[in-house]
Amino acid sequence: MLLKDKVAVITGGAGPNGLGFGTAKMMAAQGARVVILDLEAADPAGAAARLGAGHIGLVANVTDKDSLEKAVAEIVRQTGRIDILVNNAGITQPRKLLDITVADYEAVLDVSLKGTLLASQAVLPTMVAQNSGSIVCISSVSAQRGGGILGGPHYSAAKAGVLGLARAMARDFGPNGIRVNCVTPGLIATDINKGKIPEEKRGAILEGIPLGRIGEPADVAGCVTFLASDLAKYVTGVTLDCNGGMLIH
Repeated sequence: MLLKDKVAVITGGAGPNGLGFGTAKMMAAQGARVVILDLEAADPAGAAARLGAGHIGLVANVTDKDSLEKAVAEIVRQTGRIDILVNNAGITQPRKLLDITVADYEAVLDVSLKGTLLASQAVLPTMVAQNSGSIVCISSVSAQRGGGILGGPHYSAAKAGVLGLARAMARDFGPNGIRVNCVTPGLIATDINKGKIPEEKRGAILEGIPLGRIGEPADVAGCVTFLASDLAKYVTGVTLDCNGGMLIH
């Protein structure tokens, strides 16, 4: 198993049809002890229970530094270590540029970008003390192509910021044995876009995907699991596309 005896923390991982829970399932199957962090309303404890015995679900808000630090302290208390962080939490909004309000901007940037920073800050002292760790950040093809699918320009900006932040962290913490990489999913069938793509637009999108289908959470989970594992032990600072060929560059 690729992640045997590893402790993997996944933010925003409780949604049953989301990328985070898809990654949680795959990591658990590969031997990891998974910790799901999410808002109380998402029931992270229930999500962890669906993975099987031994997995952990804790309430935490990625925009709240104290909340994250308390969660990390509890993880270390229960497990003694943190080997993997998946910065998955994010939200999107279908806004045109001139319609984006300050509140819209702050909501999207706070969860996707500030949340990635704060969650990483919370786990990094533990990883530094271990002299090992792997952080995988979920960005988006929207960051690379400038939107054009569902999220507004502020979503593209937030996810582009994640790419820059991850590369900077890779440089800073490589000497500590910590790898930091990104995955950029294309259009993936999750609850975040369920029912939001008209059939005519769906057909046009599929025409632009060489593999001819919309992705599934397991497709992204495979990329995340690879980057988190020792198969990628000499890989840091990279962006791994997972979009069926929607963006070939």
